[in-house]
Amino acid sequence: MLSGPMAPPRAGGKAESVVIFLHGLGDSGAGLIDLAAPFSAFLPHTAFLSPDGPEPYAMAPFGRQWFGLQDWSQQSIYDGVVRAAPFLDAFIDEQLAAYQLPPSRLALLGFSQGCMMGLHTGLRRLPQIGAVLGYSGALVGPERLAAEIRARPPVMLVHGMMDTVVPYAAMPVSAQYLKSNNVPVVMESRAMLGHSLDEEGIVKGAKFLAEHLAA
Repeated sequence: MLSGPMAPPRAGGKAESVVIFLHGLGDSGAGLIDLAAPFSAFLPHTAFLSPDGPEPYAMAPFGRQWFGLQDWSQQSIYDGVVRAAPFLDAFIDEQLAAYQLPPSRLALLGFSQGCMMGLHTGLRRLPQIGAVLGYSGALVGPERLAAEIRARPPVMLVHGMMDTVVPYAAMPVSAQYLKSNNVPVVMESRAMLGHSLDEEGIVKGAKFLAEHLAA
């Protein structure tokens, strides 16, 4: 089972919704949990969970990964996402039961490799979750989506135009496949931003989640 840091609702009391942060390659849950502060300004009744990926980072003696990326082929990346998805699915099930919330009150927020995981998992879960917010990532195996899609939660993609790790061009391609499969999607381009997050992208993402996790 996955585990990692969490932040309770800013307003106190019982959580009315849950957001799960999904970190990038070589990071860990601790690397994203600080996002709870800016997001909670728009989601004061939300609990934020930031689990570590299921595998040790293969390229360093620290950090975690959802799957290895020694081979950057599209088939290898797809196989890695498929291999890691059951860990995330089980964690989602665990948190929905713990917080006694319906899936519509849960959202996934992923950065880079975590974005790949969020998109893959969120589009294949029933009952449908509330939303998927992806930063600096991509839809893995887009040509397979039509055959595998089971749910169509609203998606927001945010990407820096100067990203040299996951190229900016991945965002419009991902959005095209999502739209062709009737997934509601919005895009946010961040000029002069590399493989990272910035304040405006965070605020717009937080507003998106607040809209779709509203009671």
